[in-house]
Amino acid sequence: MKHNDDRLVPVLLLCAQALVWPGAALVRGDAPSVSALLVAALVAGSVTGVLTLRRSRPVATLVVVAAACALGAGPLPAGATAVLGTAGAALALWTVATGRDTFTTLLCGTSLAVWQLVHGLTLHRLSDRDGLDLVLTALLYATTCGAGLLARRARRARRADEHLLRRAESERHRLPAVERRRMERELHDVSAHHLTAVVVTAGAALGLRETRPELTDEALRFAVETGHEVTRALGAVRAPAPSAAGLPSPEERLLGLVAGFRRIGQPVDCEADPLPEGAVADAVYAIVREALTNGARYAPGAPTRVRCRYGDDRTDVVVTSGAPLPGTPAHGADLGGGRGQGILRSRAREAGGTLTSGPTADGGWEVRAVLPGRTVGPADRPGARGYRVAQVTAAAGLVLQPLLPVVVIRAEDTPAGSSVSAGVLFALLAAAQAVTLLWLRRAPRTAYGVLAVLALLWPVAAAAGDYGGPVLLPPALGAVATCLALAADGAVRAGGGWSRSSPRPFRAPVGQPAQERAEPRERPRRPRRIFRALVGQPAQGRGELRERSRRPLTFPHPLAGATAVHTAAVITAVLDRGTGLPAWAVVVVALAGTGPVMYAAHHVGTVRGRRVQDARTARDGRLGALTGEAVRDAWAERRRIAGGLETTVLARTADMVAEAEAGRLDATAERAREALTAMRALLDTVRDDEERPALRPQPTLQALDLLARQCRATGREVDVRLTGRVPERLPAAVDLAAYHAAETVLAAGGDHPTALDLDAVDGTLTITAAGVPSAAHPAVRERLAARVEALDGALTTGPADTVRLMLPLAPGDGEKRER
Repeated sequence: MKHNDDRLVPVLLLCAQALVWPGAALVRGDAPSVSALLVAALVAGSVTGVLTLRRSRPVATLVVVAAACALGAGPLPAGATAVLGTAGAALALWTVATGRDTFTTLLCGTSLAVWQLVHGLTLHRLSDRDGLDLVLTALLYATTCGAGLLARRARRARRADEHLLRRAESERHRLPAVERRRMERELHDVSAHHLTAVVVTAGAALGLRETRPELTDEALRFAVETGHEVTRALGAVRAPAPSAAGLPSPEERLLGLVAGFRRIGQPVDCEADPLPEGAVADAVYAIVREALTNGARYAPGAPTRVRCRYGDDRTDVVVTSGAPLPGTPAHGADLGGGRGQGILRSRAREAGGTLTSGPTADGGWEVRAVLPGRTVGPADRPGARGYRVAQVTAAAGLVLQPLLPVVVIRAEDTPAGSSVSAGVLFALLAAAQAVTLLWLRRAPRTAYGVLAVLALLWPVAAAAGDYGGPVLLPPALGAVATCLALAADGAVRAGGGWSRSSPRPFRAPVGQPAQERAEPRERPRRPRRIFRALVGQPAQGRGELRERSRRPLTFPHPLAGATAVHTAAVITAVLDRGTGLPAWAVVVVALAGTGPVMYAAHHVGTVRGRRVQDARTARDGRLGALTGEAVRDAWAERRRIAGGLETTVLARTADMVAEAEAGRLDATAERAREALTAMRALLDTVRDDEERPALRPQPTLQALDLLARQCRATGREVDVRLTGRVPERLPAAVDLAAYHAAETVLAAGGDHPTALDLDAVDGTLTITAAGVPSAAHPAVRERLAARVEALDGALTTGPADTVRLMLPLAPGDGEKRER
């Protein structure tokens, strides 16, 4: 990102300082001395030079500017460093706020304000004028820090949105290829494990038919069971579960795999540590299964060892199979397709590890994989904590530096007055308003009330401290905090919600946006019910009561209350000082001056909120479009491969089961080999036909795993859970409407973690989405309502961030109308 010339603003500040001093002094005919001009030139040159380097060293620039102006303020007359000492320090502080973290920004701003306070106390007491200057300076620094932090947060959010869209664009082209590789890998695993086991078992039973006839029945039963398992496994390949809920743990899956190989006569010794769910556990399972399958192919009956060690920094997987036993035929040696090792290496690489394989010294084979270990949670680094301590220590040293002359040199006691200056009272009121703004999001009603009371205390403080400055300055200072609160309220109202760092709008309870805030339930009055009964009108039922309770109650807008309070503050200040105008004229002028200021503050916040909301809507729309395109392309790829799977492999697997049930072991082995051949042919066509089809089928609920995977690939936490009561086959209209509703809900979820639950009870499919802050947005509700009303369903929202859709599974009038 290109920046403007860093020298322009410091040069402008230098010119402004030259106009204030010595320019104004020369106009009055008061020529400064040569020594004063020399000191001013040294200070101005140092400050201007260091400000040009503020982006590379912002904290050092701030220290140099403050120190140079403080050193020059002693020998120079008043105003000689006024511009550079205020605007220059504010510019350096702005650079710190936009380029450094929040802790450093707040530490620098607070240290600078306290340092100036202590520096003033060492020179003279905190008088009326000095206290007011301190309030204005602190207000300038606070405004600079806040504006800089907002600018940095906006820039970070803009960069995050751009990165998110770039990531979604790359994932949009990557998801179909990932789905193609997944299906290729799963199909290979099914063929390599299940069908190969049938061929090996049948071949061993045929070879021992004369000596051990009981193996024939066992091989036939194994073929039937494995055939059904192949059908279920291929069904999972066509429609994988979107969530791992309800599946066995990685350790149970691995032990079940080993037990299956032991049943077909393969001695396996397994030692495995418990593994967590995730890519590492899936890779370990696939590596062990492929290695055991290869051992059963090429060395049936040879002892095999499986070792899995799950450590802090790495996971070691070692599968060692012994040498082929003499005189034992390898019935599956010709069944390999040459893809196993490449697929295993790709699995290990996707999990973040490596895989090697090769022969052992005794003639066996070993597969060794090194995968990532357990993830260690982030801990506080001693270096980072020590850096913070060093920052605070340096800031404390700089703040206390002006007190050294007071400690070393015993100053003469100065009698203290009994009255408190107005500057001290102004400083206390400003601090109270700053603390109140921090509570604006947590307790908006209380915060607005406290701000109103504090605004009325500014004229009282001016009168109590014998303030003699401009009469409108105290009310104006008291209005700054209220203007900030109104701007925040306008931004939240325009955005239709709030983030974690945004305040809640006025009169909105926690957890609900302004337009959907809850209202107190209205209770029906008994006399009114009796009157209705007497005149023949029906009594108010629960349904009508609930509808009435949803009607929004009108509350006074904070803009009107703020205008009234600050108008009263201005009137109090003016009348207390005394004026020749009549009272009604003072009221009119005060209202005419306060109203536009409050409205402008609220309008600025509203405009900013609308811009943020428009940017967020555009980002979500673009992200939703990219996600939809990616899912449709991946779904088309899945349907293409699944079509070939149904017409080839599944048909031959069904023939294998039929032959096994008929007791024909020779034909069973032949059908298993044909299924393996068909599987290899299908795998060969997976990569050959990578052109996108012209017409893409519409995704259904079976594509929820693709939708969830695409959302997770863009950095969102999405959890999709389907209960066992959801039918595998749904009516076409319900299937399409349910998927599009889930797509709309996830697109409206923003960056928040979202949980999507699907259940079917009493002939109704219920979709419950939690973690969707925009569920109550009119545009989202309109899109969801269109999907639901077409099937005579229902849509409800609440509690906060939750939306529920209910779709009837039986064809209703809406579906009949569509047909």
